[in-house]
Amino acid sequence: MINKKNLPIKIIVLTVILDSVGIGIMIPVLPSLMTDVLPGKTVAEAAVWGGILASIFAVMQFIFGPILGSLSDTFGRRPVILISLIFMALDYIIMGLATSIWLLLLGRVLGGITASTHATAAAYVADISTSEQKAARFGYIGAGFGIGFVLGPIIGGLLGEIGPRIPFFAAAVVSALNAIACYFFLQESLNKKVQKRFSLTNINPFRTFGAIARFDGLKVFLMVFLLYSISTAVYAAIWPYFTAERFSWSPGMIGLSLTVYGICFAFIQGVLVQPTINLIGRYNTVLFGFGVEIVAMILIAIITNGWFLIALTPLASLGVIGQPALTALMSDQVDESNQGSLQGVIASLTAVSMII
Repeated sequence: MINKKNLPIKIIVLTVILDSVGIGIMIPVLPSLMTDVLPGKTVAEAAVWGGILASIFAVMQFIFGPILGSLSDTFGRRPVILISLIFMALDYIIMGLATSIWLLLLGRVLGGITASTHATAAAYVADISTSEQKAARFGYIGAGFGIGFVLGPIIGGLLGEIGPRIPFFAAAVVSALNAIACYFFLQESLNKKVQKRFSLTNINPFRTFGAIARFDGLKVFLMVFLLYSISTAVYAAIWPYFTAERFSWSPGMIGLSLTVYGICFAFIQGVLVQPTINLIGRYNTVLFGFGVEIVAMILIAIITNGWFLIALTPLASLGVIGQPALTALMSDQVDESNQGSLQGVIASLTAVSMII
C-alpha cells in the first residue's frame, strides 16, 4: 500500500492508526458507561445524553478546529499533533474516572478543544504530496482510521466485558504512547518558507473560515462536504445505541460490527481509491461514493435482522471511497501556506454535521 521509501507517510499513518484505536476502544462500552453514570435510565434515555456528549464535543471542535489548523500553518504540524494526543489521553482518563454526567461533559469539552490529530495528519500529507498523490494518500489516512477501528472495538469489546471503565484507561495509555512515539519519530513536514507569521487573527475561527472560502472554487466543495458529513454522521452518533436497542447487541457484538466495518473501510480507502480514480476520475469517484451511501442508508433503516446488517456492511462501507477524492479536490484549491487552515475548516464542518 505504501512505498517503503516514504517513511513520513508510514509514520503519520501509524499515528492515525493509534489515535483511532484509542477512539475505537471506547465505542462499544458507551451505552454501559452512560447507564452506569445515569442509574435508572434506559438505553434509549442514555442515548439522549450520549447525543448531548457528542454535540458538546462537536461544538468545541467546530470552534477550535480552524484555530488549531491555522496554528499548524504557523508553528508546524508536529507540535499540534503532540498537544492533541496528550489532551485526548487526559480526556479518556476523566471519562474513565467520571462518576457523574457532568464529569463526562468536562472530558468531552477538553477532548473537543484539542481533537485535531486527523485534520493535522491530513495537512501533513498535503505538505509532502503532489496533486496526483493526494487522493491515494488521503486514502491511506482513511485506511489508518479503518485499521484503528478494527483493533479498537475488539479491544474495547473484550475489556468492556470486564468493566465499562477499563477501556477508557486503555485508550488513555494508547494516546500517551502515541504522543511519545510522535515526539521521537515524527518529523516536521511544513516548509519554513511557507510558514505564516503568528497574529491574533490566527485564533479567530470565523476569520479562518473567511480566508479559506476566498479561494476560487472551494465554496462549492465545502458545501458538498458538509452535506455529505451530515448524512454520514448518524453512524457515529447512534450506532451503539441503535444496535443495542433494535438488536439487543452486547458490547462485544457492537465491537464485532465495528470491526467488520473497519476492515472494509481500511481496504476500500487503502487499496481501491487510486484504481477507481484511474478508471473514472476524481469527480465521478465522489459521485459514486455518494450513490452507494444513499442506497446503504435506506437498507439499514428497514433491516430487522442483526446478521443481515453485518452482511450489508461491505456495501455500506463502499460509500467512503469518494471521501479521499473530495478531500484531494479541496486541497488542490488551496496554496501550501493554508493546508492546515483548510483541514481545520474541514474538521469544523465535520463537527457541524455531528451537531446537526
